[in-house]
Amino acid sequence: MKNWIITGISSGLGKALAESVIENGDFVIGTYRNQSQVDEFNTKYAGKARSILLDITNEQNIEKSVSKIISEFGKIDVLVNNAGIGFAGAVEETSMKEVKDVFDANFFGTLKITQAVLPFMRIAKSGNIVQISSHGGIKAFAGFGIYNASKFAVEGFSEALAQEVAPLGIKVSIVEPGPFRTKFAGDGLGLAKIEIDDYSETAGAFRTKLKSVDGKQEGDPIKASKAIIDLVNSENPTLRLPLGKVALMTIGMKLASVKSDLETNRSVAENAVYG
Repeated sequence: MKNWIITGISSGLGKALAESVIENGDFVIGTYRNQSQVDEFNTKYAGKARSILLDITNEQNIEKSVSKIISEFGKIDVLVNNAGIGFAGAVEETSMKEVKDVFDANFFGTLKITQAVLPFMRIAKSGNIVQISSHGGIKAFAGFGIYNASKFAVEGFSEALAQEVAPLGIKVSIVEPGPFRTKFAGDGLGLAKIEIDDYSETAGAFRTKLKSVDGKQEGDPIKASKAIIDLVNSENPTLRLPLGKVALMTIGMKLASVKSDLETNRSVAENAVYG
């Protein structure tokens, strides 16, 4: 039986994954930011799972929580960094306070809990770290730039981390969902407080589109959860796991764009060297 830490299990993919892991016979330590949810979960899943109160933007809280988990349960086999926030707004519309809030939740919290868990996985010479990114962690969209930046950052450190820990028996995977039927585009979506008319056809249109698809997204969180469990249980999990037809399309578009720019500028690049 594996011990899983899954952050942010109150709704959406985190909730679906926690339930699927429990059904699969593994043990879940899940995180909430609300004590009543912690109590309700612990009553419902007594003996099968445990939830704790954890704000991933609180660095000291993370250290204490991970140490307590190790003290009580002895090991961490899988870490899933799922907790985070959505945010829409043009780059110019977004205040530095809003930027910092997004990065605290999506990047710094993910980085800190990863760092906190790694020493115990290194001792065990095993473990899986699963970073829940987004197709927006590969391809940026007008009106989504700050969210994109936070997920690009997660992808960057995770790709390097995968190379660093591979010789130590630790595996890292980045999950890149497209639109899934969660609260992401509804109550869970943050919006820039400032709106500039000049961006109405780009960032403004993106905001409207996001809100319009809430509850209609193609992605099934239960099917995504099973795919993540299969990824963790595979002998050689891939570095990246796109989820959904939209993710396949948008990531494919990004790869084609990068390849086109590479070929267009090949001679320029080759000539920008000594000799």
